[in-house]
Amino acid sequence: MSKSFKDLFSQISTCEKKKLSVACAQDEPVLEAVKEAHDLGIIDAILVGDETEIKAIAAKIDMDLSDYQIINVEDKIEASLTAVKLVHDGQADMYMKGILATKDFLKSVLNKEVGLRTGKPLSHVAVFEIPGIDHLLFLSDVAFIPYPTLDDKKAMINYCTEVAQACGVKEPKVAPLAAVEVVNPKMPATVDAEALHQANLDGELKGCVVDGPLSLDIALYPAAAKEKGAEDRPCAGKSDILIFPDIHSGNITYKAIGHMVPNVKAGAMLTGTSAPVILTSRSDSKDVKVNSICLAAILSEHIKHNH
Repeated sequence: MSKSFKDLFSQISTCEKKKLSVACAQDEPVLEAVKEAHDLGIIDAILVGDETEIKAIAAKIDMDLSDYQIINVEDKIEASLTAVKLVHDGQADMYMKGILATKDFLKSVLNKEVGLRTGKPLSHVAVFEIPGIDHLLFLSDVAFIPYPTLDDKKAMINYCTEVAQACGVKEPKVAPLAAVEVVNPKMPATVDAEALHQANLDGELKGCVVDGPLSLDIALYPAAAKEKGAEDRPCAGKSDILIFPDIHSGNITYKAIGHMVPNVKAGAMLTGTSAPVILTSRSDSKDVKVNSICLAAILSEHIKHNH
């Protein structure tokens, strides 16, 4: 089981290199991340976008473009459709956003003719390596679904379970979070959490253990679980996956960890698509982008052998 991003890089280094398609690749932070992922042996890449700008940035960051295929498409919308079609047609394994508005990137993902839509809801999965926690932590949804329904949460659990399994967690422990660890009809998040727990017991949610509702401290810290008399619950103190009741709680937690926890490492991807999609923020560091490429490559390898 991979317990760190270092483990993940070791895991993917034993696999065949993946092909990454980048939409509007004329972006310095993205090209820096693509270069590092290529140098690490994780990917080959097809760079779709303004070739003149790509070459100028590459010269600035000492990137040898002879190792990459470049498709010159200056219009950003057209570039995104060209890049996503490469994945749709099986010429690339993964799709990454460059210097393109998120809404336009998502339109290309959902394009009926050349996109990666599956008919399932899209959801964001973030992965953290946090000092003091001895395993990778998978969070959803922190960036995409504002107010997930019960069905959305079931999809989120399925997506996170697959990502966690791809990372070597055979039966991830899932904590649908709430402010308290008991069901309160006046707190809808606790009602949904209990329904998710029951769906797991009924065999609807497979490959994982779902235990909810749980408060964040009980989900992650054995001492807190013991203090509150919850140490016998199956996920108490050892949850791998955190399912948030809404985007506010998820996004605040994500940013608090990312900006306030020293030496934290992170990666993220969009799920619910027919191939892994890397959707990072402009503010994300190069390391986050490289980690995200690594995660997408691991999921792509998992899909290759399990779908």
